[in-house]
Amino acid sequence: MNSTNINDYIVRNNKNWQPLIEKSIHYKGISVISLHYDEIKQRSTTILLKFEPGASYPYHNHPGGEEIYVLQGAAILEEVTLQQGDYLYTPPNFKHSVTTATGCTLLFVIPEEVEIL
Repeated sequence: MNSTNINDYIVRNNKNWQPLIEKSIHYKGISVISLHYDEIKQRSTTILLKFEPGASYPYHNHPGGEEIYVLQGAAILEEVTLQQGDYLYTPPNFKHSVTTATGCTLLFVIPEEVEIL
């Protein structure tokens, strides 16, 4: 019999969106919900990001790669538009910025911390 309880691992839909603030920088128009916090890395590795129309995240590097799934709206990465239902895997050290004209909600899996360039 398993000694752990599945309820210990569920994130319920009762979390509130928080402003995205990284290293004391507030990214206006972007909100975040942490879905998985890695205690060893001391950071969230799975998050939801909500971009208001016109919001952008600066050019950056993903040392460990990333995975993005567009839940709602459209996001622009390197002049390519990802629409609702699109999935993107980027390999380690992939560099890009993110912007949106319409607003969007994204599911991100980011194994390593982002480096702003």
